[in-house]
Amino acid sequence: MESATLTRFGPGSIRLGPLRAMRGATWAKIAFAVMCVGALIGYFAFPTYPTYDSFYALLWGRDLLHAHLPDFRVYRGPTEHPLAIAFGMLCSIFGEGGARLMVLGSIASFVALVAGLYRLGRLCFGPVVGVVAGLLVLSRFFLENLAAQGYLDISYVALIVWAVVLEVERPRRGTPVLATLAAAGLLRPDAWVLAGVYWLWCSWRADNRTRLKYLAIAAIGPVVWVLVDLIVTGKPFYSLNSTAGLAQELGRTQGLSSVIGSLWTFAVRIDKLPVLLGALAGIALAIWLTPRRVRTPLGALVLLLGVFVLEGAAGASVIDRYLMGAAIMLVLFCAVAIGGWAMLERGTLLRRVWMGFAALLVVYGAASAATTLSLTSLSNTLAYHEDFHKGLAVALRAPAVERELRRCPLLTLPNNKLIPDTRWILDTTSQHNIVARSQARADVRKGSHTLENRIRRGSVAVYPLGSAVFYEAIVDVGDDARDQIPQDGYRRIFTSRYYAIYGNC
Repeated sequence: MESATLTRFGPGSIRLGPLRAMRGATWAKIAFAVMCVGALIGYFAFPTYPTYDSFYALLWGRDLLHAHLPDFRVYRGPTEHPLAIAFGMLCSIFGEGGARLMVLGSIASFVALVAGLYRLGRLCFGPVVGVVAGLLVLSRFFLENLAAQGYLDISYVALIVWAVVLEVERPRRGTPVLATLAAAGLLRPDAWVLAGVYWLWCSWRADNRTRLKYLAIAAIGPVVWVLVDLIVTGKPFYSLNSTAGLAQELGRTQGLSSVIGSLWTFAVRIDKLPVLLGALAGIALAIWLTPRRVRTPLGALVLLLGVFVLEGAAGASVIDRYLMGAAIMLVLFCAVAIGGWAMLERGTLLRRVWMGFAALLVVYGAASAATTLSLTSLSNTLAYHEDFHKGLAVALRAPAVERELRRCPLLTLPNNKLIPDTRWILDTTSQHNIVARSQARADVRKGSHTLENRIRRGSVAVYPLGSAVFYEAIVDVGDDARDQIPQDGYRRIFTSRYYAIYGNC
C-alpha cells in the first residue's frame, strides 16, 4: 500500500498539487487575464475602424469637444446614442487615433460580456455552466466581428448582462442594477422597458422615498435622451421619429407576424442552430432542475424578446443586431444543456445520460462549425475593412485631390455609407460640402434640383472600385447603380485599388 501511495503521488503529481488547490475564483482571474491579452493581440493584429453609427458618435462627440452642437439631421443619419457620443467625445481628444480607440471600447465591452455571462452562469447554475457559457460566447464569431468593427450593440448587451448579474447576486438590489440599466438606456431605448419593469419589481416592497429614488434612476435614460434631442434639434422626440422614418425608407419595417417570424431566423444567424436547439432544451431543464434560480435570466430573456417584437411591430427597424440581448441569454441556457449535469449528484444514471446527450450536442455544434465557418473569410473581411478606410484616407490626401478640393470644396459620394468616414478623415465639422449622390437623385424625385445643380457646377466625386463597391458603397436595394458611374465632364484625378476620384472643376 505504501509503495502504491508513493507511485500515485510521484513528482509529476506533486507539481500539479498547487494547481489543484487553486480556487475557482483564481482560475477565473487567470482566464480573464488571458482573454484580455488575446483581445489586445486581436486589436493590433486586425486594426479595424468603427462602423457607420460609431463613426457618427465620434463626429458628434468631436463637435461637442470643439464647443459645437452636433447636427443630427443628416442624410440617412443613424439614431443618436447619448452615451456613445460622450465616449466619442473622449476618444476625439486623441485626434485620428480616436477612431481606433472607439473600436477598443467595443472590444473591451466584448470581454466584459464574456466575463458577465460566465459570472451569471456560475451564480445561477454552477461553475461548469459558467465556463461553458463563457466559451460559447467566445465562439460566436458574429459577435466578435461586430466588436472588431466598433458596433455599439456589444456595449449595450454587456451592460444588460451585468445588470442581470447584479440582480442575481442580491435580489431587489435596486440602485446598482437601475444605474447599469440607465447606462444601457443611453445606448438603446430597449433598456427603458427593462428599467421600468425592474422599477416595478423593486417598488413592490419599497417605501415611498425609495420608490421615488429608484424612479429617478430608471428615468435617466429617456430623460437624458429627450433632453439631448431637444437641445440639439428643438424636438424632444426627434430620434424616435427619425428612426421610424428611416426604417421605412430603407425597407427595414415589418408587420407583427413577420417580426415574430424573424425571431428564429435572427437567433439562428447570431447563435447558430446547435446553440439554439441546446438553448430550448436548456430552458426546460433549468426550469425543472432549478426553478428559483432560473427566474431572473429567464425573465430577462422574455422581456428582451418582447421588446424586440413590440418595437418591430411599432415600426422600428427589424435587424438581427437588435436581437443580440435575447440571443446572449439563449447562449446561457445552451450552456445549461451542455454543463447542467454538474448540478446533479455524482454517479447517478441521470447525470451520465445527461453527459452523453451534452457530448452529442457539442459534437453536433463542432461539426456544424467545421462545415460552415470560414476563418479565412472572417479575417479577410476585417482586413478589407482596414484597407478600405486607409485607402480612402490615402485617396483624399493625394496632392491632386487636395488641389481639386481647394478649387471645388464640394465632395460627392455614392450614398451615405462613406460620409462619416470621409468627414472624420478630412477633419471637418460641417456636412454641407460632403454629400451623397443618392440624396441628389432622391431630391430630384421630390422635385428639388438644388443639390443636383450644386454638384454639376463643380465637385469632386469618389467612386469605390472592386470589392469596395460591395462592402462600402451598397447600402440597400434602393440605391441607384447610376450613382456609381462617373458623369460626363468629369476627369479622373486619382485611382487606386479601391477608389477612383474624379473632378469637373
